[in-house]
Amino acid sequence: MTGKKARKRRPPSPRTSGAKKRLDADKADPFRLYEASVQNTEGTIELIDAVFESQRGQRPMTLREDFCGTAKLCADWVRSDPKRKAVGVDIDPPTLAWAQKHNIDPLGPAAKRVRLALSDVRKGTRQRFDTIAAFNFSYWIFRERAVLKAYFEKARQALKENGLFIIDLHGGPDAQYVLEEETDLDGFSYVWDQESFDPINNRVQCAIHFCFPDGSKIERAFTYDWRVWSLPELRDLLLEVGFSRVDAWWDGLDDVVRPCDSAENLISWIAYLCAWR
Repeated sequence: MTGKKARKRRPPSPRTSGAKKRLDADKADPFRLYEASVQNTEGTIELIDAVFESQRGQRPMTLREDFCGTAKLCADWVRSDPKRKAVGVDIDPPTLAWAQKHNIDPLGPAAKRVRLALSDVRKGTRQRFDTIAAFNFSYWIFRERAVLKAYFEKARQALKENGLFIIDLHGGPDAQYVLEEETDLDGFSYVWDQESFDPINNRVQCAIHFCFPDGSKIERAFTYDWRVWSLPELRDLLLEVGFSRVDAWWDGLDDVVRPCDSAENLISWIAYLCAWR
């Protein structure tokens, strides 16, 4: 094990403006704070394009974002190309309502190219997609192998021929410890809190807190009850459900995500599994 630590535990951090915004716990919108803390949709779209073009020689046009939450990826996907369409799938009505109001409706005419579906991702969709994405480790909510396998099967079925299913994961020793990690952002701090870890079943319980310069806090704004899945477990399961090929793309310390057959174990790392139908 190396003593080096990956620079990003969460998905790539977004750019922030130089001016500090005056926020406090009463005025701040937790969904906006979440987007600013853990999402970089521009970088995510660039990654999807790079992976898809590396194998198919063209950009994907249709996206299904599973566990879409605020559907920011869907919104920025259709912004990135006037021919692109997206579907966001989530089971939480208030979150989807917020997404529609704050991220989809402001698209104007382009909003017609986004559909938000209140549904369990395991039910699948009749529509077929160039790419399906499940980011922010959201699929870790499926802690039983059979349940996760069923989801992967449905995802594969919803892809077009030669389609791409892409998921992210994190690992390294820090993924198995109780810890808190605070990151200063634009006008607030984001705290990733791993509250407990059970090595018998790899169950981890986590929370996100937000702290503000005036001392106010939003405690446990978002909570998670996950299983920490290893990269080999996930790759084997994806192949088992019928994906023809599964590539690992590693997020290196140089901020470059590239395909790798092996990698140096870090205290904390992020990778992407790219499964081809």
